Amino acid sequence: MGILSQFGIIVALMLANGVFAMAEIAIVSSRKGRLRAAADAGDKRARRALELAESPNRFLSTVQVGISLISVVAGVYGGEALSDDIEVLIRDMPVVGPYAHGIAFGAVVVVLTYLSLVIGELVPKRIGLTAPEKISAVLAAPMTALSRLAKPLIFLLTVSTEGLLKLLGVKESTDAGITEDELRLLAREGLRAGVLHKIESEMVESVLALDRLAAKDLMTPRPKIIWIQQDEPHELIWHKIVVSGHSHFPVYEKRRDQVVGVVNVKAIYAHLAANIPVKIKDLVTPALSVPSGLNALSLLETFKNEGKHVAVVIDEFGSVQGLVTTHDIMEAIVGEFPTMDARLRPVARRRDDGSWLVDAMIPVEDFEAAVTDFPLHPKPERNYETFAGYIMKRLGHLPREGESFDAGPYIVEIIDMDNLRIDKVLLLPKPVLPQDER
Repeated sequence: MGILSQFGIIVALMLANGVFAMAEIAIVSSRKGRLRAAADAGDKRARRALELAESPNRFLSTVQVGISLISVVAGVYGGEALSDDIEVLIRDMPVVGPYAHGIAFGAVVVVLTYLSLVIGELVPKRIGLTAPEKISAVLAAPMTALSRLAKPLIFLLTVSTEGLLKLLGVKESTDAGITEDELRLLAREGLRAGVLHKIESEMVESVLALDRLAAKDLMTPRPKIIWIQQDEPHELIWHKIVVSGHSHFPVYEKRRDQVVGVVNVKAIYAHLAANIPVKIKDLVTPALSVPSGLNALSLLETFKNEGKHVAVVIDEFGSVQGLVTTHDIMEAIVGEFPTMDARLRPVARRRDDGSWLVDAMIPVEDFEAAVTDFPLHPKPERNYETFAGYIMKRLGHLPREGESFDAGPYIVEIIDMDNLRIDKVLLLPKPVLPQDER
């Protein structure tokens, strides 16, 4: 048999090694969810691949046996047959002739190592990672058949391995398949790869941190609670509700630790809208009480089981420490929502064309921090508190809607008036003239 034929056999062995390597990496890296979806849709090949992915022990043993046998056969065959033929070819050459055996053997080792790495490992594994679900579905059937054929050998190897491990005193690991830190790492990798948005990655981190939070970490503390005494007059109660900005209020009987329930502002609004006299006693719902040290995950489960959205937090002495809601848990996951005051606070917004849309009632300090190049009066001369006050001082009269004036690098235009109050103002950047036109 010629050298080319022998070399072809070795390449074929390396290709077979590559098929095993590609099957292994494809099955291991396949997403079970995708395989399960394809299997549910009737794809039999995906079902076989899913079976291998969910119980890979026999399959991986088959792959390892195949790779090992191929490596041994290729090494022995290359070392014996191919190196001998190469030795014959170079034996009569001057200079290298005396070293023909060593040169031939070294050349075969280098070539086999190169082919084993490139054809037998690296390229097949890279291919397997490009479309793991498709490749595992294609190779699942032949790998399953090989697993059955190799079952006696695999059984022997498994028994031998386990027996040797027992003799060495090595116990099987009981570690979890994936840890919390690994989940965080996967979320960060998903963010870098563009699979997850930034807020999704942050939410994963927050959800994993929930088990380290307690009800006392999430609650509105006692000093910030707006309390309602169940016999208080309606006028006083209504004033508390209007100025508080809260939606749930604990109701007590004689002292604040004697909470009889919780009232929802929606129930009060509903009665007012229907012209029904508001009686707190009729609107109170029983309060859900939870210990201050209750884990946030357990708190969420309690809310789900009880069908409630608010709970009174109690310490070990039975005193009320605060009020916690499902909204507080949501904020722990996605971050704090802006309050109504924050949403209504006047602002200055920069638009895509470089202009500024300004709420005229914005405090002058906030305006100065936003529009840093606007020429306001020196601080000792500012006898106004808002940007509207600046306009009044600058013009010396109440402006009309559509009126404008120059102010440094901007043209200030009043675009909306609310009766006698300046509402919206537009700051238009002046065009920059060429040097020769200045």
